[in-house]
Amino acid sequence: MSSEVNEWYKGRKVFVTGALGLMGKVLIEKLLYSVPDVDCVYALVRSKRGKNPETRIEDMWKLPLFNRIREEKPHVMKKLIPVIGDIMYDDLGIEKPQLEKLYNEVSIIFHFAATLRLEAPLKEGLEMNTKGTIRVLEMAKKMKNLVSFIHLSTAFCYPDYERMAEKVFDPPADPHEVLRAASWLTDEQLNLLAPAIYQKHPNSYTYSKRLAEALVKESYPQLPTVVVRPSIVTPSLKDPMPGWVDNLNGPVGLMVGAGKGVIRSMHCYGHYHAEVIPVDMAINSIVVIAYQTGRETKRQSEIPVYNITTGDDKNTTWKQVLDIGKASVRKFPFEGPLWYPDGNIRHNKFIHDLCVFFYHIVPAYFIDFLLFLFRQKRFMVRIQNRISVGLEVLQYFTTREWWFDTNNFKSLVRILNPVDQELFPMDLTVIQDEPYIESCMIGAKLYCLKEKLENLPKARLQNKILYVLDRLVSLFFYLLLVYWIVSYFEPARELLSYGGPVVRYLPLVGKAVFKDEAM
Repeated sequence: MSSEVNEWYKGRKVFVTGALGLMGKVLIEKLLYSVPDVDCVYALVRSKRGKNPETRIEDMWKLPLFNRIREEKPHVMKKLIPVIGDIMYDDLGIEKPQLEKLYNEVSIIFHFAATLRLEAPLKEGLEMNTKGTIRVLEMAKKMKNLVSFIHLSTAFCYPDYERMAEKVFDPPADPHEVLRAASWLTDEQLNLLAPAIYQKHPNSYTYSKRLAEALVKESYPQLPTVVVRPSIVTPSLKDPMPGWVDNLNGPVGLMVGAGKGVIRSMHCYGHYHAEVIPVDMAINSIVVIAYQTGRETKRQSEIPVYNITTGDDKNTTWKQVLDIGKASVRKFPFEGPLWYPDGNIRHNKFIHDLCVFFYHIVPAYFIDFLLFLFRQKRFMVRIQNRISVGLEVLQYFTTREWWFDTNNFKSLVRILNPVDQELFPMDLTVIQDEPYIESCMIGAKLYCLKEKLENLPKARLQNKILYVLDRLVSLFFYLLLVYWIVSYFEPARELLSYGGPVVRYLPLVGKAVFKDEAM
């Protein structure tokens, strides 16, 4: 028995936007490795941080993500064809000869390009996520052989719905009118109006992605469009290797920040379920969705939508994630931590804010003060300010809970033969929390921080030293607090005086409690 998915992709040409993002790279690797008969993959690539598209592609091939392709199927690498362009421009900034080639040859589009910065200004979100989608749709309308257009959205673009059906709901405003208004308003004016424009949306990302969904729906059924909504994307479960990740977005950034001892408190409802999905599982689903869409002979009356989420099948809580994560970071500690990794989640916002003040802000200013004394460059306050902004945005999602219908998503496995079920696993119930979270921690260590496992003994020693320091500092803090209380509140001093020798020999506190005897 052979792969029917590979057979369908055979000879087809694919166009990918957002090709060098996390999901874009994993998609390219999966297509080239598991669908080897695909004719070619056109990847939209722009210059970034002083690197031209060619250099960025060369750097991509060197990533561990592509190890198995380099070792087992190096011949498929020539099937990746970079297309120089940017979704910020009409016709995606692609030169006319290559544009004509795409119009004539491409039959599948994966539109992944977007700004993922949750705190991005509204104009940036609209320009990239909403207007960018219009540009890709306009391009798709000119493609002569298009059979599948996959629009990557997010499971969290409808915050006003507690349960998310697999359908596109009405947007809070007409996307075209919003874009028209944004075109003549300045950035400052738009940011001033943003809270009123967002309505129930927490940020520009979810708002602009919701408008983009409405635009994709408008193009259906003229175009074979599909909306896919993954939840929070996390490191790979299995393919091409466990724990693959190359950025610090979302939970991975939190794990690293907590593991380095920089993040000590987070506002989170620990009993809420953590709605996450490994990147390889999401990509497997998306590859199959394109296949399913393209082979349909008659289009549905409503645009197909797939919630790529755990739905009601798996309810791992944030508290469970934290507990396993803390155990994992002690087993595989990061190098050069700022402090002992012993952060926690807090349900109460006031308690969380107090912890942020004492554990984040005060140490940051103290470290910068020491750096100032030694005439070194100060950086901790700046880093903590950035962390505070990031936490404020992320905490919207950790203090709320949504549920998702996943009938369309779960139906995908039933259309696959046994070979394809093996090639494109999508069953999220098989994920074992402890080994998976441990692999995420190791992946962040290896692929994001570029740390080596050979250095683990040294990192563990650093952790043990910091543990002792952490306990000593905590003890000193509590003694200082009790000293302050007994110095100003006589009833507290009287109460502690009954403690006898136990209290008498406590540093600071003993003298404060028994000061009359000393006199």
